[in-house]
Amino acid sequence: MARVKRGVTSKAKHSKLKEATKGYRMTRRRLPRKMKEAILHAGQYAYAGRKDRKSLMRRDWIMHINEAVKLTGMKYNEFISGMKKANIQLDRKVLAELNRKDPEAFKQIVSKVK
Repeated sequence: MARVKRGVTSKAKHSKLKEATKGYRMTRRRLPRKMKEAILHAGQYAYAGRKDRKSLMRRDWIMHINEAVKLTGMKYNEFISGMKKANIQLDRKVLAELNRKDPEAFKQIVSKVK
């Protein structure tokens, strides 16, 4: 059986890992096994973070809508239930964006809900 030298392959693999772990600290940046572990964990955190971002954005929209509605003397929950009764079908993202870009239009919606 012929001898197989794997130095080039290993070096290429390690270089790819090293590039992915750039900026990590201690052995997670230097040792191939730890690099691989770190990349796997980072991927899991990134996946979870993409899911969490959606709820964080919704929380942010609700906070902005609540602040805007408070200025008119209403509560957020009254505003949302009033929108359902008035059959206004705008989601929180659109309401928050509308309040930010066109406050007059948002005030008209609030007046309709009242």
